[in-house]
Amino acid sequence: MSNLRCHISISADGFVAGPGQSEENPLGERGELLHGWAVSLAAWRAPHAREGGEENASSRIMAETLAGVGAGIMGRNMFGPIGGGDWGDGRWKGWWGDDPPYHNDVYVLTHHPREPAEMEGGTTYHFVTDGIERALERAKESAAGQDVRLWGGADVVNQYLAAGLLDELELHIVPILLGGGARLFEGLGGDVRLEQVRAVEAPGVTHVKYRPG
Repeated sequence: MSNLRCHISISADGFVAGPGQSEENPLGERGELLHGWAVSLAAWRAPHAREGGEENASSRIMAETLAGVGAGIMGRNMFGPIGGGDWGDGRWKGWWGDDPPYHNDVYVLTHHPREPAEMEGGTTYHFVTDGIERALERAKESAAGQDVRLWGGADVVNQYLAAGLLDELELHIVPILLGGGARLFEGLGGDVRLEQVRAVEAPGVTHVKYRPG
């Protein structure tokens, strides 16, 4: 059975991106510090065609997050810096260049229709205008029994949590304070319950996996 799972880096004060996000600064001010633990790993570098990298307690966690994924979902603001209007000339095809690291179908939630964008390496972006449930249905169909990964950003993750559609949430908690930006769990109140499945300490990060309910 295909599950929807999310693995996301977060600051100690609850932000998954810093303040002041822009085309020049897509992760916001100091937001890149959330991912230092990951980009140093060999398990992260290999799928991004980079050599070398460290092996530590995070290596197993990273390998797990990448395994068994057949499709993905992300919000428009994660896909690109273009605001709430239409897609303009359509030349923007994500932050990741001609060969994105996903290598499967990725469903981008948006209010504005756009034709699919087929990239190198097996990634195709599909633009979904009829809501989070329909995006999940399409992603599960594409995943063909494998899991669907919810990439973010915070607003999209919050929507799936509020709707009770997320099967697994793993937070990579980095000991920094961003003081603002895109906050996970914003506006959810006490409607979402999280059952802790495990916690793993590693250099510069603690990985905590939850089962939402």
